[in-house]
Formats: sequence, structure tokens, C-alpha cells
Amino acid sequence: MINEQIKDKEVRLIGQDGEQLGIMPTREAMKLAQEAELDLVKIAPGAKPPVCKIIDYGKYRYELIRKEKEAKKKQKTVEIKEIRLSPNIETNDLNTKINAAKKFISKGNKVKITLRFRGREMAHMQSSKHILDDFAQELAEIATVEKAPKLEGRSMSIVLTEKK
Repeated sequence: MINEQIKDKEVRLIGQDGEQLGIMPTREAMKLAQEAELDLVKIAPGAKPPVCKIIDYGKYRYELIRKEKEAKKKQKTVEIKEIRLSPNIETNDLNTKINAAKKFISKGNKVKITLRFRGREMAHMQSSKHILDDFAQELAEIATVEKAPKLEGRSMSIVLTEKK
């Protein structure tokens, strides 16, 4: 809230140099802001009384936006890469998928390994769980199991993340 939007009777005022000017009526604080040709901005509405500061509002908004952009730059997003397997996968194919998973994990991504069942494969779901367990065992030195093997409809999946 700025200038006339502030409806409180009293506010704690901070000057443009950061010095405490004390508790005063809002009208008096508005006069001080107008004399300095700046804006009265409410920066802590939850305080008793609310804290207002005499600053250039445009400059204040610009600084806030700049700080948000800096925070976004430093943020790291973690992607979930998915690897799909079938219950009757051969050893060499499984090794290829394991190597792909190693690459993903080394780059800092999470890996979701999905074992998809089709047709008659649905009858042997529990006996195929060992494929996911073997996959996780092969990657045990660089990855940990974040989400244990879980049956979801026609597929069973496990999520692996990089070891800390």
C-alpha cells in the first residue's frame, strides 16, 4: 500500500535514510513524504502499529523485481527422467537402460523406472518385480531409492535419486 491507500490512524515511520522517526499520525507521515517528494510505502502491515517508509516507490519495485530474478537464477530445477521397461527384457537391453539411467543421475536428475505390462503379462506382475529390484541394485553405488516399487494400474514404477 502506498500514499493515500494507507488507512491506519498511526504508523511507525522510517525516514529515507533508514532512521527511525517514531510513531506518528498517518497524515503527518504523508506530509513528510510529500515534502521530500517521495512516497509513503507500508512495508510491514502486520506490525502494531504498521511500519511505513519514505522511499521512491518506482525504485523500490525495481529492486524487488531484481531480487526475485536473482533468486530464480540461483534456483536448481530437478527433472524426472523416465525409463520404460517390459517384463521380458533381455540382459543387454537392460544394461543399455542402466547406462542411460547412470547418465541421467550423474547430471542431477531423478529417474523413474517404469515396468509396463501388456496383455498376459498382467498375470505375472509380482514375479517381474525383481527386474526393478535388480535395476536399483545395479545403481546402488550412485543412487538411492526415493520411492519403492509401486503398482499403478498396468505398470510398476520406482524412483531413484542421486546419493548425497
